[in-house]
Amino acid sequence: MRLNELRDNEGARSARMRVGRGEGSGKGKTAGRGQKGQKSRSGVSLVGFEGGQMPLYRRVPKRGFNNLFRKNYEVVNLDRLQKAIDDKRLDASATITAETMAAAGLVSNNRDGVRLLGKGELLSKVIIEVVGASKSAVAAVEKVGGAVVLPEPTKVELEAREKSAKSQAKKRAAEVDKSTAGPTSENDTTGEV
Repeated sequence: MRLNELRDNEGARSARMRVGRGEGSGKGKTAGRGQKGQKSRSGVSLVGFEGGQMPLYRRVPKRGFNNLFRKNYEVVNLDRLQKAIDDKRLDASATITAETMAAAGLVSNNRDGVRLLGKGELLSKVIIEVVGASKSAVAAVEKVGGAVVLPEPTKVELEAREKSAKSQAKKRAAEVDKSTAGPTSENDTTGEV
């Protein structure tokens, strides 16, 4: 048996039906589509059409959306970083960047940057330059004398943070007002029978 002698099993593939090639073929004239009407024409799509009643895909509730501006970060935990340093794939004396992590095989495709997470333990004093890092990861790196270098926030990000802080302060103030104000006289259910 050679590669050029490989064949499908007998009957595994059948030739396509050639329609519209004369009455004698059995699939001539109307080509198996029956008589006239919408379904006999080309380009018809009745998928999801339910005779005019509200179709199922419009009756069921919709949830969520796809955020076009969402950032997709590569994630690296401290234990993997330490293992790469121990295996001499990363140089602890030099600044560790996304490019050096990619060269060491910690990240496969650097999409929108690398985010450092705090799982595991870091023993080496290193300077890490990443796009984002969790509080626990920053604390763990600084604990062993290292540093995490993050990019400066953009003007848009600063505005968003300010807006978020203001809305949270408003919410807290509203909750405090609500808790300090006692029940009104109409809704007072404290006693008198």
